Amino acid sequence: MNAVAAAFVFAPALALGSLLNVVAARVPLRRSIVRPPSACMSCSERIAWYDNVPVLSWFLLRGRCRHCKAAIPWVYPGVELATAALVAGCVLAFGVTWDALIASFFCAVLVVISAIDLEHKIIPNRIVVPAFGVVLAAQTLLHPSPEWALAALGASGFLFVAAVVYPAGMGMGDVKLALLLGAMLGRVVPVGLMLGMLLALVPSIILLARHGAAARKMGFPFGPFLALGSVIGLFWGDSLLDWYLNIL
Repeated sequence: MNAVAAAFVFAPALALGSLLNVVAARVPLRRSIVRPPSACMSCSERIAWYDNVPVLSWFLLRGRCRHCKAAIPWVYPGVELATAALVAGCVLAFGVTWDALIASFFCAVLVVISAIDLEHKIIPNRIVVPAFGVVLAAQTLLHPSPEWALAALGASGFLFVAAVVYPAGMGMGDVKLALLLGAMLGRVVPVGLMLGMLLALVPSIILLARHGAAARKMGFPFGPFLALGSVIGLFWGDSLLDWYLNIL
């Protein structure tokens, strides 16, 4: 039954991903996500409905605007596919439940935050703070416990200390993002944080190999790595945490 429901929500989730692309493109520029209608960011020509079909239009247009031929970044279909896959995954893992709904919301927020951080190297307060409030309220209502608030404060406090110690590697946006991660993941948020940090070692090592000591002053978006680690924690965090505790 869950598999059928997951397949059913995949196409609507692609459309949600298309909306998230609008949010990611406009919120950092402080533009309305409602008006004007979708338009090319290069020539401002309005995008026709047949050029706005999630994923398919990007491939048919070969990644270029129909009018000005400007390149359409790969991140656009990437956001759509990631959103659809994660929402379907939430339904598959949690069934047709309120837990699946809040998990899908959480994943959608992580996708849009990752897209913005990759492009602008910021995590907008206008997205992460309200999302934190929604997730904390929902988790506390669905599963009454101080766990969610305590995990949010603990995760944020941990990254705050890291940002103070090493400001070049982490910003206050990451600290605020940790509030959201803790509110959603609860006791398994350490799994998400640690996985995010381990994943972030890959670009760190590449920068160090290319630039030597100068790499210490170079920053890269940390949000997407925290997001990926937290998605893993969302789906498999309990199993990973139990496995780790059992080997101690």
